[in-house]
Formats: sequence, structure tokens, C-alpha cells
Amino acid sequence: MFKISDYLSQKGLDYADVFLQKIDSHTVRLDNGKVEEVKSNHSHGTGVRFFAKGNTVYSSSNGTDLNAVRICLKHCEEKVGKTSKLSFESKNKDLISERIHLKSPDVALLVDLEKKIRSASPSIRQVLINLSVAKNLVKIISSEGRVVNKKRNSSRVYIHVVAEKGGTLYTGIESHAMALDLETFLKKNDLEEMGEKAVKRALLQADAKPCPAGMMQVVLSGKSGGTMIHEAVGHGLEADIIRKDFSVYKDKIGQKVANEQITLVDDPTLPDLYGSYCFDDEGTEASRTILIENGVLKNYLTDVASAIQYDLPRTGNGRRASFRHIPIPRMSNTFIIGNGVYEAEEIIESVKEGLLVMKMGGGEVHPTTGDFVFHVSEGYYVKNGKIQYPVKNAIMTGNGPEVLNKITKIGKDLMFDAGVCGKSGQGVPVTDGQPTVLIEEIIVGGSQS
Repeated sequence: MFKISDYLSQKGLDYADVFLQKIDSHTVRLDNGKVEEVKSNHSHGTGVRFFAKGNTVYSSSNGTDLNAVRICLKHCEEKVGKTSKLSFESKNKDLISERIHLKSPDVALLVDLEKKIRSASPSIRQVLINLSVAKNLVKIISSEGRVVNKKRNSSRVYIHVVAEKGGTLYTGIESHAMALDLETFLKKNDLEEMGEKAVKRALLQADAKPCPAGMMQVVLSGKSGGTMIHEAVGHGLEADIIRKDFSVYKDKIGQKVANEQITLVDDPTLPDLYGSYCFDDEGTEASRTILIENGVLKNYLTDVASAIQYDLPRTGNGRRASFRHIPIPRMSNTFIIGNGVYEAEEIIESVKEGLLVMKMGGGEVHPTTGDFVFHVSEGYYVKNGKIQYPVKNAIMTGNGPEVLNKITKIGKDLMFDAGVCGKSGQGVPVTDGQPTVLIEEIIVGGSQS
């Protein structure tokens, strides 16, 4: 046997680590009352990373025992041109000895939920429910002598409803996810209420009018979840994007980049949120990072490699999808602090003519310029401070930094929305959040263009 951290520290590298992981997951998918998929995954593996002079080599292998570590170490040593002196021993040891016991979800719960959702309206043509649970055990050993053990549970429910009116199909979606075991998740999340929201969105789209187009005021409700901030601003503050010259925020630390009312933070220490963790996937302790404070850019999000290479503080945002992936800087729970003085209703009442966004859809962002296009899945036309009618096919077009400077009112109602963020082929759990805010002007596209 040998001490892994000592071995890593003697390789003449800037940094190295071993990442061991056991993960079990179950997924159940119900479509129109029928169980379409029941899937279980059991994955155990090891990843080893060497980092030196700005370059990274990586190797992964199945198993979490010492011989799996040796295989990865030998591969990394070969890649950097070093002769390996490691030998395999018949006396082996599992470095994560704990077994995972993860109970499969109750299919009957989803069957009963589907019946209740379908009974809400004769217009409903399809109900799709997806429930997934996972338990994750991780051990991280670094060349700096740090050894971290961590556990993580997660649960996610996705409900998709399709309604028909006049021969046209309309969809409504609601999903919740938290870093909790399923039993606790179900106590904190009302699945019937989720189904009601999905039905409401589908039926609203059936009765919605075309969205007016033009430059107008936009109210982003706290319920819209902070998707625009995550995509149009957050990714541009990740250090690897900065390093590649792909961010509009490069070299702007200390400069004003938003309205002075805006404070944007990333905080993985918040309990139970989907993007929460106590240590990141490099073993750095999680902490709150102030990204923008009173409109001034303060920090970027870093992993160990970017912090070493660019002499930046380690923020604890080195994350990876699994043992097969290299850690990179990623957001966790990213949100505008709800430090405003307005109630959401007051902000809506201040609008002369504009769009109230209750739920965001998909979109595209160009991180180099900050330009974006976002679809609105639930929105309402507002005139003279009053909601007039629901709209469909609404699209918002703008620029992230410009929008941050055009936010003129901030509410008190901080809300969060969870999801999976994709980047560099890796998906990791995140949460976005914001209070209700008023954007003084932004281009809105719609059916009347």
C-alpha cells in the first residue's frame, strides 16, 4: 500500500488529484398512464488529473480500489513522459468502502398523479412524468495533502402536459429538483400542485393572444427563475471562459458592469438547493462568492487550475459531471440578491406598456458579446399597470451587460428554479434565482412583427 497524496506531491506538478465516485440512480418515466421506462444505474469509478504549466492530462477507470487508482496514475505518467514505478498488488483495497442503498421510486405514486392531472381538463391529450433520484459518494485526494469525503442525494420531478384546442397542441411544463432524498423531497414539494401549474400553462397557451412586438418594458417575475441571469451573465464570469477570450467581462474586475442596485452571488452553501454542496469536486470548501456588488464586478468563478494559472482566489467552483470528466469552473446556486424595496405587484403596476414574464423557455447566448435570445413559455401583456391577457410566441432579444444596467426596480421576493446546466459536454445540477425585476426597455419579438 502507498499514501496517494504523498505520491502525487512528489511528481513535480503544479497540482494533481484523485477523484473516486460511487453513484446509484433510478429513473421512472410515465407516459399517458403507462410506465415507459424504469432505469437503474450503478457506476463506480476513479479519475486522476495532473496539472502543470497550464496543461492538464486526465485518465479514468472503473472501480474505486487502489488498483484502479494505479491504472489511472500510470496512464497520466505515460502521457507526461514520466516512467511509472507503480506495481499492482494482489492485496487490494476499496477506497470507498460504504455501500449505497437507494430505494426505487414508487411507480403507483406517479400513476395516481397522472390520473389527477388528466382529470383537470378534457382538453388534455398527453401527460408525461419523469422522476429521478440519485445518491453520490465521493472521495477526493489531492497533491496538497487534502482528503475530502462527501455524500449527496438528489431528486427531480419533471411534468409535461399537452392540451389541444382547435386542432392545435399546446404544452405546459413544470419541474422541481433539490439536493434531497426522495422522501424529504416529497415533503417539501407538492406534486399535485406541480401538475396544476403544468396544466395551467398548457391551457393558457391555448387561450393566449399573439405577443405585441417592439421595444418595451419587461418585468421578470421572481418565478421566472433567473434563467436569463444564469445564461447571459453567469457563464461569462466563469474563469475558463474568461481565459479563452470568450467573455465580455474579461479584464473588468473593479469596473461598473450593472446598475448599482444589482448584487449577484454564487452560493453552493445554501441548504438543500439543487446546486448546493459542502465541497466542490476538487475538494475545495464551498463558500459564497460575490460576483457583482452594487453594480461593480468583484470576482470570477474558478477551479484550482484557473486559480493557479491566473493568480485568482479559489472560489470552490471546480465541478464535474462524473469521474470520467475533468473539473472545470461552473456555477452552483447563482442569483440576484432580493434586496429591493418593492413588492412584485408594485413593480407590475409601474409598467406603462410591456411584458410580464412568469416562466422562461429556451434560448441562446453569445458569451463573447453577451447578446442573447430567449423564448418566454408563460407571459402576459401589461398596460397601464394592469395585466391584460396571456401572450404566446414571445421572444426577448438583448445584451446581458446592457440589461443589467437597465434594471431599474428590484423586488423583495427572491425565488429559485433548478435545472441541469450543460457546458463542455458535462451536465451538472444548478439553481438560478432572482427577485421580481423591472427592465426599463428591451426588444420583444412576437407574432405581430
